[in-house]
Amino acid sequence: MMQNIDESSAEDELIRLLLKRQTELNALLEVTQAINKDTGTPILIQMLQVILKSYLQVGMLRFLIEKDGSYILISKYGGDIEAVSILHKACLKLKKIKSPIPLADHEDKLLKKYDYFIPIYHKKKALAFALIGDFNTSAELLNNDLNFIQTVVNVIVVALENKKLFRERLQSERFQREMELAVEVQNMLIPLKVYKDANVEVGAKYIPHQNIGGDYFDFIRLNDHEFLWCIADVSGKGISAALLMANFQASLHAWSAVEDDLTNVIDRLNKIVINNTKGERFITLFLAKYNEKTRKLNYINAGHNATVLYSKGEITTLKLGTTMIGVFDELPFITQGEVDIEPGSLIVNYTDGLMDHEHHVSKKWDEESLLDFVKKHGDLNPEKFNQLLMDHINLVIKGKPIDDITLLTLRIF
Repeated sequence: MMQNIDESSAEDELIRLLLKRQTELNALLEVTQAINKDTGTPILIQMLQVILKSYLQVGMLRFLIEKDGSYILISKYGGDIEAVSILHKACLKLKKIKSPIPLADHEDKLLKKYDYFIPIYHKKKALAFALIGDFNTSAELLNNDLNFIQTVVNVIVVALENKKLFRERLQSERFQREMELAVEVQNMLIPLKVYKDANVEVGAKYIPHQNIGGDYFDFIRLNDHEFLWCIADVSGKGISAALLMANFQASLHAWSAVEDDLTNVIDRLNKIVINNTKGERFITLFLAKYNEKTRKLNYINAGHNATVLYSKGEITTLKLGTTMIGVFDELPFITQGEVDIEPGSLIVNYTDGLMDHEHHVSKKWDEESLLDFVKKHGDLNPEKFNQLLMDHINLVIKGKPIDDITLLTLRIF
């Protein structure tokens, strides 16, 4: 009779274990199905809490997950909630432990409040920690329950890691596509690199710091005896900067065709940039117009590096103008410069990337050095001058440029 009772008890225990395993598998299945449906993080955490509370009778939980080199508390219930920093510091005492361990006899008072510490690792990296308390289970089922808790927590941690990696990949792909679009836009903005007729020869060199820069230059033949050019630098990078420059180019072409006065052109360009950016971006630029009949050069420097004029062995810097555009609703002042141009004059326009390099040594390369270089080599044609200048900088400065470099050089005959 006793043997039948023992056999019956063993059979009941086996059935109970089988039912428990089936319940565990069902719980894991529900979690994995939720993950496959791309269920949000709050729902996954809620599912974890339901499994621990209702099924395993875990009365306290602290679940910390790694994020950007630190740990955040993403799930907690039961007992007095501690500060994340204190929990993290306590868990670090157990950082080399990779399997669930009891905490009842631990020397740390905080850890001693909990029954078990459950770590989640990927190779040597700790992805998450869980502390569980008020957890009463039979000795026979303890290892099974702890292993199940570690498994379900691990599944959720992996899911959250995958979500993070997916978001990062999407962000990277969006950024890459944005850069590709910006490059396409900027390529449309870069005009001819070389131009020559009976009255002027133009050479340009553009070196972006990365795939996409914020520099812009243009040369526009207005009519039989006038031409205009511009060199500019927009704050910021990326597609928004490229689109701003595209709009700026279109506006410059439109207004320079109908406005004789550069002051009006600059004023209108400022209003356009303000309307487009609401003051969040600005543009520095040098805009000039030359009349071949009168040999007059009119220009406005809007907060840009001073253009260098080399004529008959003498150097002049063209600084008159106004402040950068896109900052003030109304420009506080606009002063238009005017210069008589002698035959054979060389005009060198550049952006600030020409002067800014890593490991910059001011004694070796500064604005005074640039003026000396122009004076020494001002008889070269524009294309050769630009190349020699870049070669010279590479010899003088060992560091790399920290911004885009644009050179726009003109020889006026």
